[in-house]
Amino acid sequence: MSPLTPEEIRALLDEVDLLVDEGLSTAIFLTLTLGQPLLLEGEPGVGKTATAKALARALGTPLIRLQCYEGLTVNEALYEWNFQRQLLAIRLASGSAVTEADLFTEEYLLERPILRAVRHPGPTAPVLLIDEIDRADDEFEAMLFEFLGEGSVTVPELGTFTAARRPLVVLTSNRSRELHDALRRRCLYHWIAFPDPPRAVEILRRKVPSAAYPLISSTTRFITQARGLDLDKAPGMAEAIDWVSALSALGAADLGRDDAVRTLGCIAKTPDDQAAMLDALERTP
Repeated sequence: MSPLTPEEIRALLDEVDLLVDEGLSTAIFLTLTLGQPLLLEGEPGVGKTATAKALARALGTPLIRLQCYEGLTVNEALYEWNFQRQLLAIRLASGSAVTEADLFTEEYLLERPILRAVRHPGPTAPVLLIDEIDRADDEFEAMLFEFLGEGSVTVPELGTFTAARRPLVVLTSNRSRELHDALRRRCLYHWIAFPDPPRAVEILRRKVPSAAYPLISSTTRFITQARGLDLDKAPGMAEAIDWVSALSALGAADLGRDDAVRTLGCIAKTPDDQAAMLDALERTP
């Protein structure tokens, strides 16, 4: 059971500069209490990865990260064997019989992120971030089912390893493809939406303390307006933070057209989006 309430979790995250709403703090509370993985979805840049990182800092526990990508294999995610050391052992045997059992032992096992989280020796369970699971293949998702459901990993040559302290697993997805229903069933779920303007202002004030309040307020209004345009990629909070940081570095105290145009690449990531935002700037009073 988690000794923390949702309100206490929210306060702890606030101390490490992550502002979360009641929904997310409750989802984290349930993950800690029930021991189930937490699947976070939302647009890129809304803070899914940052949530896992901040949670590890807030709880004072290690963060172990697995960055997913197309073609990710079991060897890269769970474990693999140190073939170079195995080959060296065969050579050093100098003609003595070396069996398969001699070579596939703990001595030659290389832990990758998931197995490392399962076998973590510390007094507290680590936070395991499985980042952008939607980038991995369907087959990789299926491979995760044993771990997500039972907190264990099977190494055929050695047996099954089960976590003494089940890691706090956070999966993130940008919804670039649909995830297996079987994976979703094993997870608690929370959608992180782009924050409303008042909370976006508070986040920007926290992340860019050097920026003037009128600059933060005016950029928030414009980004909220821009997110209503037909864009290839709507700007998220990550882009908003970059933009305010850039404008503040230029000495801007408010959002002026010239400075906005010079720094538009912070929030507009394609030529079409830049054109749409330039047009919006022209129409902004």
